[in-house]
Amino acid sequence: MGTFESYDGTTLAYRAVGEGEPLICLPGGAMRASAYLGDLGGLSAHRRLVLLDLRGTGGSAVPADPATYRCERLVADVEALRVHLGLERVDLLAHSAAGNLGMLYAAAHPHRVRRLALVTPTAWAAGVPVTPEDRLKAARLREDEPWFDEAYAALDAQLRGVTGGPGSAYPFLYGRWDAAARAHAAQSPRQVNAAAAQVFVAESTFDPPATRAALAAFAAPVLVLAGERDGVPTPERAAEIAALFPDAELAVQPGGGHFPWLDDPGGFSRTVGAFFDDGLRSVRANGVRIAYRTWGDPAAPPVVLLHGRSGNSAHWTHVARRLARTRRVYAPDLRGHGMSDWPGSYTYLRMRDDVRGFLDALGLGRADLVGHSMGGVVALLVAQAYPERVGRLVLEDPPAPFPAEPRRPAPVRTDERLDFDREVVAATDAQYNDPDPGWAEGLSHISSPTLLLAGGPSSHLPQGPLARMAELIPGCRLVTIDAGHLIHGNAPEAFLAELKAAGCC
Repeated sequence: MGTFESYDGTTLAYRAVGEGEPLICLPGGAMRASAYLGDLGGLSAHRRLVLLDLRGTGGSAVPADPATYRCERLVADVEALRVHLGLERVDLLAHSAAGNLGMLYAAAHPHRVRRLALVTPTAWAAGVPVTPEDRLKAARLREDEPWFDEAYAALDAQLRGVTGGPGSAYPFLYGRWDAAARAHAAQSPRQVNAAAAQVFVAESTFDPPATRAALAAFAAPVLVLAGERDGVPTPERAAEIAALFPDAELAVQPGGGHFPWLDDPGGFSRTVGAFFDDGLRSVRANGVRIAYRTWGDPAAPPVVLLHGRSGNSAHWTHVARRLARTRRVYAPDLRGHGMSDWPGSYTYLRMRDDVRGFLDALGLGRADLVGHSMGGVVALLVAQAYPERVGRLVLEDPPAPFPAEPRRPAPVRTDERLDFDREVVAATDAQYNDPDPGWAEGLSHISSPTLLLAGGPSSHLPQGPLARMAELIPGCRLVTIDAGHLIHGNAPEAFLAELKAAGCC
């Protein structure tokens, strides 16, 4: 545990978890020790989390002046931590009541914040309320839960100021009231400094008009993440908070409560991790969040690279940098891969429509498509269904859209940790074995100039069906590069030479 001295001599403590660039994390509560954040659902795999214990909580000292527990006074502690860490600018994550602290820090030190994530935040500092009606409305979403009646009565009594009654309203703070949630909730009374929380909430001096004006001029990207089932804030209130900023993204985690990293650790860490990754951006397309990377001049002709199964956008980096000399390159993480959403449904038609939605979201009326393996199938389906959106088409050793011979067996499940949703394997294998007959019939209707690259005898895919594909696609040029299935990785110069000959670079 690290320590540092704040502006008034109070010694404050923080935990550092994970590797990489620091991400300062401010706990809510209000005034709850940062231990409850854990590693934020595995976010520490992407960043080094610096989890601050606010003064008077966890390992931090109790200050001489209790008035320094006020939210606006805590801003100076965050600034002292930045100075202690030697950071010119910080990435900042604030949870729950600390959303107010995060906003006030951004308002006071806008040039010190590179990116700001507000996770299920409250925003009293900016005049956005959390009302009893909000909380009760969100609670009623859970009326089918076996614990609902007792917990609802407890929440209603709590909101009316009645204390000491039976039951607990804690279940409404969690997307699932399971053993993990119960254990997490049980720690709360021991982790919260109740006296400090009273000062933080009741004695803070907020100036909402001034804060709103400052946030309206805040130029850094902001992520506001809400839980679908949360009442503090509801998704609707979270949208109000996002609207305070000129460059804010609202994400609503399906099934999430007030501690969304407990409800869906993978979904939470992918959403937040993608936001804080300088190389990634994201858009919503076809109902899912698609993370993507870009290279090259935004005014240059666009080319979209679609990775194969088990791949992601980063796997294109070497090729993309070369293409970026003359092209604007876009490489998305397809659904179920990398830092995009893992929704559990992985039909090729959904991925096809994701790509169309991706083009729409980025305002790309027409682009060249390059697809490897699984991404090649997606690309050819886009070319079939939306020919007006595709310029040139390059298919790199794709599975042919004919019934498989031999058929792939059912995948064997293992405990191996993957960088993609293992459900993708079963879904795509089933479509490999028995593709929609319309996909093969549609080959003859592809109007884009097409290059089909075959990996040769060292590829694990049968090569005969690729020749048959090339015969069916009008004007298709078939080129074999004996480099195996991953041509762009194993023979990048030959791959790029063929793309140049096809007019894609």
